[in-house]
Amino acid sequence: MSRSESADDTVRKRSGWLIPLGVLVVILILSGGFLLFYLFPSPPPLFAEQQSPTSDSTVVALEVNGQKLWIPSNYLQFESARHGGRRRDIELFALLPDLSGWSNWDAGSFADNSPTSNVVFMSIREDKVNLSEADRFRRIYQGYLADPKGSPGWYNLTQYAFRSDSGYHNEDLFVGHTASGPVIMHCAKLGPDVPSPNCWRDVNLAKGVSVSYRFKRRRLNHWVQIDDGVDKLMAAFRRPPK
Repeated sequence: MSRSESADDTVRKRSGWLIPLGVLVVILILSGGFLLFYLFPSPPPLFAEQQSPTSDSTVVALEVNGQKLWIPSNYLQFESARHGGRRRDIELFALLPDLSGWSNWDAGSFADNSPTSNVVFMSIREDKVNLSEADRFRRIYQGYLADPKGSPGWYNLTQYAFRSDSGYHNEDLFVGHTASGPVIMHCAKLGPDVPSPNCWRDVNLAKGVSVSYRFKRRRLNHWVQIDDGVDKLMAAFRRPPK
């Protein structure tokens, strides 16, 4: 056998195992990438907008899914919303008892996250589902309740417990009744990891638009006042300034 033939045979033998080895290395790299992507949490956005309250009460014209709104600046959590125009969602906050907007005098109260905090956070957003609260209770929550009848709770509310095998097992459901219909509130349970639990409610504001609001569970005794206050506040935001 000539030297050139021997060299060609060596090349063929090496290429026979080099190609599968290269494929294996690529597979291992891709697999490692997928594991890193799915198993490790993503870092928070580098330029996420920070809360920027103001005591300025200048009214800002906004629009969510066709619903026009006129909201004083001191209710808006973020500076970007004060530019006005169309938005997919609007984040707001207010202070009990009268759901007043942010002011320099109340800065400490707005920063309070204790169980007795008086802050009510609100979000107006697009909502393609647009279910009523009664429909949401019947079609979503009822199938996960430990007892569909519930039990009498505090503050003229009916309390429902979720089954331990449901995705809502760390929450309680409270239902109140008003002249305009049921008020359905989720409340996180107090626990070592939840020392300051919230209650929250989702309700339709207009076709394709909903508003959600949350407050501390310790303020559940004021649910009627909060419901009425949010309702009046939203009605005021929907009226154009004179």
